Amino acid sequence: MAEPVIVRDARADEYEAVGELTVEVYVHGGLVNPASSYVPTLRNAADRAAKAELLVAEVAGEVVGAVAYCPPGSPYAELAGPDEAEFRMLAVTERARGKGVGRAMVRACVERARASGLSGLRLSTQRNMSSAHRLYERAGFVRTPDLDWAPVPGVDLLTYVLSV
Repeated sequence: MAEPVIVRDARADEYEAVGELTVEVYVHGGLVNPASSYVPTLRNAADRAAKAELLVAEVAGEVVGAVAYCPPGSPYAELAGPDEAEFRMLAVTERARGKGVGRAMVRACVERARASGLSGLRLSTQRNMSSAHRLYERAGFVRTPDLDWAPVPGVDLLTYVLSV
């Protein structure tokens, strides 16, 4: 039987490791150029914890994933309206992929949005993250192409929303 995935708030003593995990997934996974100005943002998990809600996924006592849940008013929310939340920087270590870790973190974000009585949960994702697109679509998210955007030239982001 597979080990359960536990999603919880990150602890301060985990911020550095969470930042490195996020950089590892995005940079070494080929999603972000190592010279990108976005790398310090990915690395700064303490800032995400201070300005959003930093969640981690743990399997057998090991942190194998992280995501920033951005409630209304969070400076990390880029698309969410006043009655919506957003999640960003979802990262799962390579060895933990395909084991329900991403799904558990998405579910935790959905549950937080519902518990807060919000109307929706939004996200942006890179065009080449096809396995993430499948995860979001299976969770009920729908594409919102009218909100697709590019934070910098050459980085096209697709957007999704879930009515909660």
